[in-house]
Amino acid sequence: MVNLDELLQRLPHIFPFRMIDRILEVDPGKKAVALKNVSIDEPHFTGHFPNEPIMPGVLILEALAQTGGLAFHSLEETEKEGVPVLAKVEGFRFKKKAVPGDQIILEAEVLHIFSGLAKVKVLARVGEETVAEGLLVLAKRPLTPPSPPGGEGKPACGRQG
Repeated sequence: MVNLDELLQRLPHIFPFRMIDRILEVDPGKKAVALKNVSIDEPHFTGHFPNEPIMPGVLILEALAQTGGLAFHSLEETEKEGVPVLAKVEGFRFKKKAVPGDQIILEAEVLHIFSGLAKVKVLARVGEETVAEGLLVLAKRPLTPPSPPGGEGKPACGRQG
């Protein structure tokens, strides 16, 4: 049995870039369904667009990639290999805008896993209306420990003291 709260905590993303609020379903290596609550309090709405806030399409794409990563990454044999990152976007289309107050259901179905890559069919919807859909290719990237700002022993921004 997959503990969905534990799985959400293993996502490498943190606020403000974790685009998933809740995991609804995971079938390891096959599919994942998640939820994104679109809130007016999110920082991107101050500029996108002030008089008619719309969830940026690239953030919907990111939410779908994170959901696809959950399906791919939830396989025990692939978890040890690293974290999934977006490698390719194919045939992606935006069909409806998402606005504050919407709940976006994010669906990801793993079509094929090969050589550390996964081809994933994704769909974002609000109610029964499709917001976005397409195919993503996710790749496993080795886990690397975070380095201090500016690298080891180097000042940030490449400045010399």
